Amino acid sequence: MNEELNRRLREAAEAHEPNRARILARVERGLADPTVRHRTRSIARSGPRAAIVGLITAATLATGGLAVAAIGGVPSRPAPAPTTAVPSPIVTATPTRPSARPSTTSPPPATTVAPRPTAPPDNRYQDGPLWSQGQMDAHSSIYWAQNNLILKTTQPLTALTVELRIAQTGAVQKTGNWQTLPSDDFTVTVQESRGVLRYRWILKPGRTVPAGQHQFAAQYNHATGVRNGKSDSYHVHAQSSGGSSTVRGGFTPPR
Repeated sequence: MNEELNRRLREAAEAHEPNRARILARVERGLADPTVRHRTRSIARSGPRAAIVGLITAATLATGGLAVAAIGGVPSRPAPAPTTAVPSPIVTATPTRPSARPSTTSPPPATTVAPRPTAPPDNRYQDGPLWSQGQMDAHSSIYWAQNNLILKTTQPLTALTVELRIAQTGAVQKTGNWQTLPSDDFTVTVQESRGVLRYRWILKPGRTVPAGQHQFAAQYNHATGVRNGKSDSYHVHAQSSGGSSTVRGGFTPPR
């Protein structure tokens, strides 16, 4: 009986299908075979049958292992897929570009563009019967100024044009003018052109300037500050019995 059972178990293992119901059916058929039946009482047979059933149960559990062992053993639990370690990004500090080396040379000072002054012409203070002198008035202030022209003539003048040119040095505006000669004898105009404020006296036809000393003055406001008048100038053209004469020059600071 044991040999028959072992043979059946081997067959079951070789079938590679550990099916308990199927194995029990095969064992029942084997027991029913008259070639293996023993002439014992039913009570005596119940013991071996129960033992066989227990063996079959144990064999059922073992058969799975035998079947699997017959085809290469119990498979191991698949090893977990290797985890690829993701390297942390390497943070490379970006080097700071060194700032430009400070220059030890100071930058050139900003150039202030001042209004273009009129350069005084070549001085010519005396010509023929004429003599001249330009000077800033002593009463000039940081807001207002007056330019004076002293004109002397040793002969009467039948024609005379006097022009005082005040450079536009900032906020220069006319405020008045005067002369020691009769105002009715002259045509007076004040105009600004090319950065110059021009005061002009023109002797009217038929009028005469007597010999002697005379004065012409130009008054004006200007930007706050002391104004020296270095860019100002004058120009005089006259006619006498001795011919034409011309004097010109600039204005000196007040005394």
